[in-house]
Amino acid sequence: MRALDILMRDPRHGQILALSCLIGAGVLALSWEMPLWRPVTAISAALAVQALASWIVKVPFDWRSPLITAGSLTLLLRTDGPALLLLAASLAIASKFLFRVRGRHIWNPAALAIVAVTAAAPGAWVSPGQWGTEAWVILAAAGLGTLVTGRARRAEVPLLFLAAWAGLSVGRALWLGDPMAVPLHQLQSGALIVFAFFMISDPMTQPWHPGARAAWIGLVAALGFALQHAWIVDAGPLWGLVLAAPLVPLFDRLLPHPSAAWRPTAPRPSTGVPA
Repeated sequence: MRALDILMRDPRHGQILALSCLIGAGVLALSWEMPLWRPVTAISAALAVQALASWIVKVPFDWRSPLITAGSLTLLLRTDGPALLLLAASLAIASKFLFRVRGRHIWNPAALAIVAVTAAAPGAWVSPGQWGTEAWVILAAAGLGTLVTGRARRAEVPLLFLAAWAGLSVGRALWLGDPMAVPLHQLQSGALIVFAFFMISDPMTQPWHPGARAAWIGLVAALGFALQHAWIVDAGPLWGLVLAAPLVPLFDRLLPHPSAAWRPTAPRPSTGVPA
């Protein structure tokens, strides 16, 4: 019971557990090729850069944020070797400390790192097909994600994004005269579910105002869908999120709203750079 209390006290604990379960399911049930260097490199680099940056700016070291980033990189990013993954993990954590507006980092760390590394290096790519389209995988990912986002009071974010993406997929199929089986197949993607529940739902990189948040989610979906289908860009949702992220401070300025805490426990005194 005490372990459950500790787990539920901070939504990040649930997110770490959910990402770990998805990685385990991929290796054990979906036969992913997962060399040991992949999770070891991602976790080691993320923790090391977090510790170094925390020491430089003199804030307490927190292991949870880098573990979440490392889990996302392990799930979505594929590289020819450890060097590019080391670069991606380092860039992801460093971006939280380097690119900030009004006390918040601008980009989701893992999304920014994946987009940057895959765009710059031919030896890095995103592999959505590894998930397959098995129903239990989709349901498991969605169920775990719902638990985490619900605890963080952001359950509407992934649902709005998936609804927007589904609407765009169905509209495109109707425009092209494709059967409905085509958009239904496209929506049965574990990678899409992971993005919706574990990346765009990050409370630290989205508008605070509910109306602004809904408009921003629609923009992310539209940008990502256009890039993926019109310009044939892999991992369109990630690109949409990265491109729309710099608009979050503008939304917050135009539609100010009290911020909602990511941690439901009593907050620490502000240090200017959250974990």
